[in-house]
Amino acid sequence: MEQDRLTRTLKMNRKQFRRRTGVYPETFAEMEAVLTEREERKKKSGRPAALRVAEQLLMTLEFWRESHTFAHLGDDCAISMACTARWDARKQH
Repeated sequence: MEQDRLTRTLKMNRKQFRRRTGVYPETFAEMEAVLTEREERKKKSGRPAALRVAEQLLMTLEFWRESHTFAHLGDDCAISMACTARWDARKQH
């Protein structure tokens, strides 16, 4: 995902942010903190994630909010459809 996309989203006012993601910025920050803590505790094996935790969270919220296809999400986030599918498989565990 382009860094600019995350940056632009984080700079939105509360109403715009919630309209785009479905949650308020404070909730997003709490969710990111929980996911970051979980990620730090995980045993690392295999290929590192293509996206940072905040980018993965934004992509997840956008997916839930808008029900995009993997191809559309991958294109929006500048990653391959296969990488998007791997992200989906990881978030289900």
